[in-house]
Amino acid sequence: MKYTLDQSDTVTTPSGATLYRIRYVDGTRGGYLQSTANLDPGSNAWVYGDARVYGNARVYGNAWVYGNARVYGNARVYGNAQVSGDARVYGNAWVYGNAWVYGNARVSGDAQVSKPSHSLALGPLGSRNATLTVCRDSKLGVSYVTGCFFGSRDAFIAAIGATHGNTHHGNAYAAAIMLADHVVPAFGSED
Repeated sequence: MKYTLDQSDTVTTPSGATLYRIRYVDGTRGGYLQSTANLDPGSNAWVYGDARVYGNARVYGNAWVYGNARVYGNARVYGNAQVSGDARVYGNAWVYGNAWVYGNARVSGDAQVSKPSHSLALGPLGSRNATLTVCRDSKLGVSYVTGCFFGSRDAFIAAIGATHGNTHHGNAYAAAIMLADHVVPAFGSED
């Protein structure tokens, strides 16, 4: 879909980058991009609502990024994937195929999400009522992200044990880990 960047309608990211509102040729107002390198104009991809794509991130194919979603860093969203709500896709993460990431999910690191079963977002959990996002990850097998924590299953279990132990919050996180074990396949496994 062809578009232009509206130089008069801008927002600034926390890191200070200027993003420009998309104006599609059909008159539709889109989301925000840092540059035309973020959204392939030769594809059917859309960025709309208050969604923001910046840094080296790219959206292409038939992908949709909308709502208050953020895609940044070296992230890729493509194929028929959808990222919406307050979801964040960043780092070297890829969301593709028929996958969707929504709500307060955080897909980061080297996550590889190509269908809905490759990620799980649960919340509110813990003392901060945070969202826990569990994803297939090309380096960790499965990654866990919540608050400022990012790491492997074993590192997450250790962090929960040290922080919450055998409390209500610790037990809720243990239940979430058991659910993730049955829902999210490790990268490279058959799913």
